[in-house]
Amino acid sequence: MKIAQVAPLAESVPPQLYGGTERIVSWLTEELVRQGHEVTLYASGDSRTAARLVPVTPKSLRLRDDVVDPLPYLVQLVERVAADADQFDVLHFHIDHLHYPLLRRLATPALTTMHGRMDLPDLPPLFEEFRETALVSISNSQREPLPWANWIATVPHGLPLRDIAATTSVTADAYLAFLGRTSPEKGIEEAIEIAHRVGRPLRVAAKIDDADASYFEERIRPLLERGNHVEFVGEISDAQKDEFLGAAAATLFPIDWPEPFGLVMVESAARGTPVLAFRSGSVPEVIEDGVTGLIVRDVAEAVAAMPALLALPRDGVRAGIERRFDVGRMARDYLAVYEGLIAERAASPAVDVPDFVIPQETPLEPTEIIDPEPAVTSTS
Repeated sequence: MKIAQVAPLAESVPPQLYGGTERIVSWLTEELVRQGHEVTLYASGDSRTAARLVPVTPKSLRLRDDVVDPLPYLVQLVERVAADADQFDVLHFHIDHLHYPLLRRLATPALTTMHGRMDLPDLPPLFEEFRETALVSISNSQREPLPWANWIATVPHGLPLRDIAATTSVTADAYLAFLGRTSPEKGIEEAIEIAHRVGRPLRVAAKIDDADASYFEERIRPLLERGNHVEFVGEISDAQKDEFLGAAAATLFPIDWPEPFGLVMVESAARGTPVLAFRSGSVPEVIEDGVTGLIVRDVAEAVAAMPALLALPRDGVRAGIERRFDVGRMARDYLAVYEGLIAERAASPAVDVPDFVIPQETPLEPTEIIDPEPAVTSTS
């Protein structure tokens, strides 16, 4: 099958540091190539892939200091895909919704995986307009704000587990881990509080977005400077996750937002490290309670649950992830979606879509022509 994978341009594929969407695009692309498909990846030029790479920008936008607005680059990305569309059996987009008008004018079947939250107030009118756009969710809970949208499948993420080794045991005084962003909804303050109350050190590997810089300086940095046995590591790469997550006693995921998936939970459990997560968004779909981690409601329940969490056998944590979140399963799920879209398009007659026309309620009446030359006023 000839497949186009269209990635965001903010990070490379795979990302050098933080970047959940780009990481998923990379894993999916490489697995599809491994399974024998002809894959083309539209991404930044510093991406690394076994697929054919179409570099839309020389390097990822977040690493460039000359980029003020990413939109012009995304417009170029969409135009590049449109120009090549008839070369593929299916187009798979991971860039939210900029391309929706284009899809109405292409004959190639296409789908869009939504990687973000769907409860924002600006989204209902958009998806009402583009009701025909084929959408894939990454959890069932992600769909809840817009259940009437054109969801054609739910495909949970999958990891290349063959490349990830699990840690079978850790030291008795092993630290707790927090991995993610330093935004309030990710629960970094709650993680610090939990670690403090259970008497264990906490290591924080987190990205500080510009939008979260003030929050970090005002709320988090004072906590780091109080000597609460909290170590701020900063952003880490995939290679560093093996040690960071694998050596931890547990990973804390005390979120306070409708998390669409929560890749951190699977990345942790894949290394045998159990997860303590707050019940929100996709958490009940990802964490197998009592197997790969424990689900609680608040800090108090988290503190009370810590002994049971640390008692979970790490080989059982890893086995729970292997049953549900391997990249091979994710690729097979997407291939089934691709085949369904291709069959549906083949069975449907072609529909001519008219060019954009500005609607007018009544014909324009002739108007008086105004002389463009200004009148000359005497100054004498």
